[in-house]
Amino acid sequence: MTEVSGKSPRHAADPGSLPERNNGAGRHSVEQPDDAVTEVIPVVVEAPVAAADEPAASASAAPAAAAPAGPPGETRLAAKRRLRRRPRVGLLVGGLFAVLAIAYGIDLFVSSGSVPRGVTVAGIDLGGKDKGEAEAILRDRLGERSEQPVAVAIGDLRSEVVPVAAGLQVDVATTMDAVGSQPLNPITRLTSFFTTRETDVTSVVDDAALTAAVTDLAASTDRKPVEGNVVFEGAEPVPVKPAVGQTLDVEGAKVALIAGWADENPVELPVEVGGVAVDATAVDRAIEEVARPAVSSEVVFTGRDNKSAVLRPELVGAVLTFVPDGRGGLAPEYNRDAATAILAPQLAVTDVKPKDAVIAVDSGFPRIVPAVVGDMVSWQKTLDQLPALLGASGARTATAIYEPVQPALTTEGATGLGIKEVIGEYSTGGFESASGVNIRKVAQVVNGAIVKPGDTFSLNGFTGPRGLEQGYVESGVIDHGRPAKAVGGGISQFATTLYNATYFAGLEDVTHTEHSYYISRYPEAREATVYEGAIDLQFRNNTSSGILIESFGNSSNVTVRIWGTKTVDVESVTGDRYAQTQPESVTLPKGDDCVASKGAPGFTTSNTRIISDRASGNEVYRHTRTVKYDPVPIVKCE
Repeated sequence: MTEVSGKSPRHAADPGSLPERNNGAGRHSVEQPDDAVTEVIPVVVEAPVAAADEPAASASAAPAAAAPAGPPGETRLAAKRRLRRRPRVGLLVGGLFAVLAIAYGIDLFVSSGSVPRGVTVAGIDLGGKDKGEAEAILRDRLGERSEQPVAVAIGDLRSEVVPVAAGLQVDVATTMDAVGSQPLNPITRLTSFFTTRETDVTSVVDDAALTAAVTDLAASTDRKPVEGNVVFEGAEPVPVKPAVGQTLDVEGAKVALIAGWADENPVELPVEVGGVAVDATAVDRAIEEVARPAVSSEVVFTGRDNKSAVLRPELVGAVLTFVPDGRGGLAPEYNRDAATAILAPQLAVTDVKPKDAVIAVDSGFPRIVPAVVGDMVSWQKTLDQLPALLGASGARTATAIYEPVQPALTTEGATGLGIKEVIGEYSTGGFESASGVNIRKVAQVVNGAIVKPGDTFSLNGFTGPRGLEQGYVESGVIDHGRPAKAVGGGISQFATTLYNATYFAGLEDVTHTEHSYYISRYPEAREATVYEGAIDLQFRNNTSSGILIESFGNSSNVTVRIWGTKTVDVESVTGDRYAQTQPESVTLPKGDDCVASKGAPGFTTSNTRIISDRASGNEVYRHTRTVKYDPVPIVKCE
């Protein structure tokens, strides 16, 4: 009987509409088309179990009972073949797994204690080697590498580092620990036949040595950026190619060397790059548009009396330079001081130089010699024309511009200084012939010096160098506490004379230094020495009028007078000598460097200057200066 769900028996049993199929149990079911909605529920009937002595079932029923239902449309023969195939596939799969398991076990056993297959260290193949052998290989190979120079790339530069000298060596034990043991994962073991695994080298690092090595590299490879520019070689403009700067990253370089020294490849060290603002195109443009026209021909400035100053092409480079303009190009700069130094001497003969008013002492009275106003080329204004002239393609000639130049001390200024009388004077004598030459020379240089109110006079600053070229000669000096000779000796006597003149004029003492031992021709604690470049005499004009220094000398003495307007009186009080010390005896080889001396005791004393207002007689200033003189040594020349 056929069961149908959802349809009447009439439709299900219609033999002319659907084919029937034997269900293997003597019943038939109706096959529905794919789009039918009728659900067929088969009736399953258990087959009876035949006794051993019962005859076999019918030929048509036996196969159906022995074989389960196959796919629709499967024949009995196909079903039998399928049933026979299943045990064979299972046997093959099981056998394959058994073989693989045996192979895995054998491989694991054989490779026990060896480096995993495919492992390399610094390019050295250690895979499959005994660990002891692998350690020996690493120690030998990398130990050798550590003593050989390693190439390093530092930006666009190349250099070398010897690892062991830079404090780098291989840590074999730690590196071997990183290599690891045999993997248990069968897939990993299988893929190791076809792949490699690189293990990093672990290094022993001496940080101080590595830092020193990298710092040495930086010293030779660091460079500042070079901007594109234009320079001149004679009259030829020459381009300066731009070049980026670079600074080695010391810490980064240490890391890179630690990581890569053992490899056979060059180690790339990190650098910081400093760019440039001016490129080669801007340099070429500056040459064509500015530099080359500037040297095309002479530039001429005409002055008075048909005189002229010429800037020749080969000198343009001293005047014209280039700087970055901030927009990627080059801007020309014109050095007016350099141009003036080249051109001014050529027109100097046309200048009328200014002359200061002079206050000269004539017949015991000061007399004013009027100043002269100058008329000279104003090079600052004249050179306003220079950029246009250097860029001109035609005539390159301009007229020099002259302007009046006022003297530093005008006639009116000299008159207003109030220099009318002597306010301080002092004379000294007793010098020997050579010293007299130097004393008279310096007196001549200082004579006529004017010190305006509030200004400070420096003897060394006013005279400048005092050497043979200036007319000074060798004479006696005190060197390291004993008599000696030097060019300019004796000028200390002029300094003492000048100091005492300013002392009695009531001028402010800025700085002065006494001699190391007492010289009898000078007043005690009221004298001064000078030494070019080391010891100076300075005083300040603390009056409301100007100061004129009159100084002159002859073969036996020197005199200094201070002229101005007298407003004070000065009194000098010298104290007693005390704390005397006895001289030592010194024996020196005979010769020009030995100046014999009988010696003299040293002592301490003081001087007090008392300044009173001339009009009222009231004391306005009092100062005591204490001076210790060393004993004059007894010098014997033998």
